Parts: sequence; C-alpha cells; structure tokens
Amino acid sequence: MQTVFRFPKWFLIIWGGFSLLGAVGIGGFFAYQRGPGNFDRQDAATIEDVAFVLNWCELGTERIERVVHSHVSSRSLTGDHLDAYAIKISHVTIAELTAKKGATPGRWYRGDKVPVVLDDAIDFLAGWLDQSVISWFPSEAELRSERYYVYPHSIHYHGVRPSAIQLVFVQPTTRTIYYFSGKI
Repeated sequence: MQTVFRFPKWFLIIWGGFSLLGAVGIGGFFAYQRGPGNFDRQDAATIEDVAFVLNWCELGTERIERVVHSHVSSRSLTGDHLDAYAIKISHVTIAELTAKKGATPGRWYRGDKVPVVLDDAIDFLAGWLDQSVISWFPSEAELRSERYYVYPHSIHYHGVRPSAIQLVFVQPTTRTIYYFSGKI
C-alpha cells in the first residue's frame, strides 16, 4: 500500500513546493510594485543626491549651489523610470563647454548642432516633456537652441530608436544644469 502512494505523495510535495514559490514570487512582485520605498519623489533631492550629475559631465560638485527641482519616479520591475533634476550652479563658461572637439567622450554639444544619435535621444526625451511632473524642464525647442549645451552620458538603443537615455543640459546664462534619465 505504501508503494502505491509513494508517487502521488512526492508529486503533491513537489507541486506544493512550486506553488509556494509561485505565490512568493507573485507576492514579491506586488510588494515591489506597491511597497514602501518604490514611489515617486518630487522636489526631495539633496545636493548629495545630484552630485553624480556634475561629476559625470566633468564640471565638479563644488559648483552646486542648490537643487531647484527634482523628480525621481518609482521603478518598474524592468527598470522603467523618469528622473529629472534642475540644479543651480555657481559658474560655467562657454569656453570650458567647447574646449573638447571631435566625437570624443566628455564632449558638450550646442543644442542646435547635435549629431544624429544625440538628435534621436532628444526626440526620445521630448516624448516625456508633456508630463506635468517635470513641467519645469525646458521645452524641446529650448533644448535645441544655441542657448543650451548637452552632454550625452548614456544612450541605449533598441533597434533603431533609443530606449533609455541619460543626458545633461546646461544653460550657461542662467547657470542651470538639467539632468534627464528615462527608460522604457
């Protein structure tokens, strides 16, 4: 009799184990999506939170005066997000922005003279600008003007269109840095 129930017993134990793992996985997914710590944060960034932006674009964190605006969105399971900052800095000159020439890393491009890849990235960014959470971010027309310079930190493509970007913009006349990071 024990040998007859051996197979169903182990089958049910294994099935129960998989069911438990599935329930924990689904519960973990919902806890991640709705849990504490995974929510949008508006105008809560500190100077320490945005220091990486000026380090990436080689301007240095000692220039940061204050964080004017910030938006850090919640993360989806695949990392989809929208983060943006407006940072007031003490000084920046056009000469230091235009010091590097050629298509080298660490180069700033004037908004009206960007290469094709960067043009695609700005098109990608423009699709996010209608969101009210970053209504303070400059418009696409402003970003593409001679008044702004852009530093491409990261542009990821899926096929022939960007799917994730990290761009830093600066408007030297107002001494304001704008950072944008988005992924879909």
